[in-house]
Formats: sequence, structure tokens, C-alpha cells
Amino acid sequence: MIPFTRPTIEDEELQAVEAVLRSGWLATGPQVAGLEAELAEYIDGGVTVRLFNSATSALEAGLLAAGIGPGDEVIVPAMSFVATANVVLRAGATPVFVDVGLASRNLDAERVEAALGARSKAVIPVHFSGLAVDMDPLYELAARHDMLVLEDAAQAIGTRYKGRMIGSSGNPVCFSFHPNKNMTTIEGGALASNDAAMIRRLERIRFHGIERDDEGLISVAEWGGKMNLADVGAALGRAQLPKLEGFNRRRAELAALYRERLPAHEALLLPAGGDGHSWHMFCVCLDAAALGTTRREVIDYFQARGIGLGIHYPAIHLFPLYRRFGYQPGDFPNAERIGTQTLTLPLFPGMTEQELDQVCAVFAELLAAGGA
Repeated sequence: MIPFTRPTIEDEELQAVEAVLRSGWLATGPQVAGLEAELAEYIDGGVTVRLFNSATSALEAGLLAAGIGPGDEVIVPAMSFVATANVVLRAGATPVFVDVGLASRNLDAERVEAALGARSKAVIPVHFSGLAVDMDPLYELAARHDMLVLEDAAQAIGTRYKGRMIGSSGNPVCFSFHPNKNMTTIEGGALASNDAAMIRRLERIRFHGIERDDEGLISVAEWGGKMNLADVGAALGRAQLPKLEGFNRRRAELAALYRERLPAHEALLLPAGGDGHSWHMFCVCLDAAALGTTRREVIDYFQARGIGLGIHYPAIHLFPLYRRFGYQPGDFPNAERIGTQTLTLPLFPGMTEQELDQVCAVFAELLAAGGA
């Protein structure tokens, strides 16, 4: 079976994890501090990085550290993993959805501006599948309206925007290191920022609100969660980080081959490319209805031929949780089309060209037959 993704775990990763297990220090410690410093150096831009147990935790902590809460509205794309909106609710604020580009799956400043209201306090742009959002117009818009920009770069570690690494802007940017991401710490995430006050507050929020004095005694002045990353995961991440640029080059090579070798067909829409893309995923839209079939039948068709496909993602505003805010089918046509037609093709550094050709051949077979 060719899976839609698979982490690359080699001897260096196994040895790093074993060393931590043998050390006796498994929770947050020197490995976490080491990976935070190495990520800051990799991202550059003078940022400080703090690790979390997930990108979801990092996003939630970022909103809380910025003072976003009840009565505030946060603009989010209608097409993303649901965590992008869920963290807004966790902070006590209200998500306001905007549509995305059909091929890019990213929001833009024009759509964000149209959604602004008196209570708009923040926007969470998502660099979908590793393609950078056009950030300069968004920064300018946010500056005019005194809004926080909290970047969801869960899928974009190693992505570049106009030659600069995503995360190096100085505003808060969150990353994910889940096993399906471009590098992994098993579970884990990070927030990068150049705001020293925000970093100090993040440190409290991620671990019970605790601060320590010079004698090591603790004090708690505000709420904090349990969002810290363990040293076992950080050790794995430290072994992965030096390989990340190579992983991303291979992803880009495979994405280019997909774009070259997938059959041209009016029912098949390929994702947008772009400079600096880190190609976390390769998501297409397939109009299964136009082929006289269903997406479920297409997935089963590929499964029967040894190929696993993913679905990333349903449109967020149509989940029951968000329908209660009044959202309905038809509100965001691009997000809804993506949500009903999306298929994620296999893409991971260990994937061979022969496996990619297998995927393309099954697509050609499916399209030539007019359906599953």
C-alpha cells in the first residue's frame, strides 16, 4: 500500500530517542531548549521559539497571550483543519469565516477586509499545504486596523515568502510537528515571535501559569494549561531538523512530477504552485459527479489498487459546531467545492518515482473510464 504520507525515521532519530530514554530525563528539559534554539536559528529573523505539545496549543496560547477573548472576532479561512477555528472558541472569541482561493486554498487581504467589523481583533491566515499566503497586504491591512496577525504555519515549516522563511517576520507564527508534517517530534508544535513580552507570557500559559524566582520558588499570577513538549519528542525533532531542507526539496521534486504527469482533464483541478512552497501535501479537486461516480467510490478504487488517499479538508463553516453561528451552504463557494471534491495524493520524502507513476497511471485509468 502506498500511503498518502509516511514520516522518514532513520537511525539518527532512533538513536536520539534511545539516548533520552536512557538519560532518565523524559519531560521538558535540555532537548526542548536545544530544539528551540536550533529552530530559531533555522527560521532566522531574530525570533525566539517556544515549543508546545501541538500546533493547536501554540495557536490557543498565542491568542491568549495577545489578549484575544470574549467579545472579540477573529477572521479565519473557511478551508483549513478545524483547529484553526476551534482555538478561537477556546479563547472565548468568535470566528468569522472568509472564503479562499480555489487553487491556492489560501485567504487574501481583500476577502479579509470585506469581513472586518467593529469587533475584529485578529486574523489567522493559514499557509495551506505549505504555500505561503501573500502576507504583505495582510500585514498592511492589520496595521491600519490595529489587528493581531497570528499565522497558522502548521503545514509550512521551511516555506519561504519572497525569499524569507515563514516565521521570520517577528509576528507570532505557529508550526506543527505532527507525524504527517514535513518534520516531526511525534506530536508537537511551536510558536516563533520577536515580542519578548509575548514569549514570557507564552511560557506561563503553556505550563500552569508558573513563574520562578531566582531561588526557584514558584508563583502563579494567571491561568496556564499543560501544553509543554517532552524531551523525547524534542530529541526526535533535533534529528529531523538538519534533514528538513532535503525533505522539502524531495517534496518539491515529487510535486513537480505530479504536475507534469497527471492527466489533463476538465474534472481534475491541480493545486497552485509557487516559489518557496514546502509541499506538505498535494491536494487535488476531482469532480467525481461529472464522472458519474462519488468521492467514496474513487477512494475505494485507489485503495483496491494499493494507493491510499486522504481528504484535506471538509469546509469548517458547515460543521454543526459552526452552523450555530448562522453559516449555511453557499456562503463560501470555493471552500465548499474544495471540501466536497478534495483528494490528497501520496507525497512524502521516501516516495519513489515509480510509486508516483503508479498514482498517475490509476488516475489516467479512472479518467479514461469515466469514473470508478
